[in-house]
Amino acid sequence: MRSRAMDVLIFLCALAAITGATLDGPWLWLHYIGKPLTTLLILWLALSTRPVVAARYRHAVLAGLMLSLIGDVFLMLPGDHFVPGLVAFLLAHVCYIVAFAPGSSGKARAMAFLVVAAIAGGNLAGLLPRVDEALRIPVLAYVAVLATMAAFALARMWTPAIAQALPRSARLAAIGAILFMVSDSLLAWDRFAGGVPARALLVLGTYYAAQWCIARSVRSD
Repeated sequence: MRSRAMDVLIFLCALAAITGATLDGPWLWLHYIGKPLTTLLILWLALSTRPVVAARYRHAVLAGLMLSLIGDVFLMLPGDHFVPGLVAFLLAHVCYIVAFAPGSSGKARAMAFLVVAAIAGGNLAGLLPRVDEALRIPVLAYVAVLATMAAFALARMWTPAIAQALPRSARLAAIGAILFMVSDSLLAWDRFAGGVPARALLVLGTYYAAQWCIARSVRSD
C-alpha cells in the first residue's frame, strides 16, 4: 500500500475511534474497532518504511508501538484497567527512549531536560493533589519516564550532527514526543480532575498524531 493511502486509512480509523468514543451508546463499537486498528496500522507503517534511520531505531519504535497497542486495549476495555494500561505505556516510552537517546550531545540533553522538567513539574503541581494516594507513585513513575522520553527526543533534534544528517526524523520524533505529553496530560486531567471538553477528540487526536510522527521518524530521508 502506498504511503499516502496508508495515511488516509490511518486517519479514517482514528476518526472512527474518536467518533465512537464521542457518541458512545450504540456507536461504541466504532471505538472498539477503530482504536486498536489505528495503532496497528501505525505499527505497520513503521514496519514497512524504507529506507530506515537504523535497524535498532526501528526495532525500538516497533516495540514501543506494540506495547502501546496493549495499552490501548487495557484502557479501552470495560472496567478500570488504568494501572495495567499505565504500565504498558510506561514500557512503550522506555522503548522510545532506547530509540531517541543515542547520539545526542550533553549540551542538548541538559537544555532539553530543563525545558521538559519545567513543563512536567508545573503540570504535576496542579494535578498531583487531585490524584488518589494509591496511584501517586505509579503516576509519578510514568511522568518521569514520559518526560525522559520527550527530553531525549528534543535533545536529538537539538544536536546539530543529528539535525543535519536526519532533519526529518529528528523533527518528527520531537513533535511526536511533545504531542504524547499533551495527550497524556489531557487524559490525566480528565481522569483525575474531570471536565476536559471534547475529551475524545483532544486526547485521541493528539495521541494518534504523536504515534504517527514517531512511526514516520523511522524513515531516514
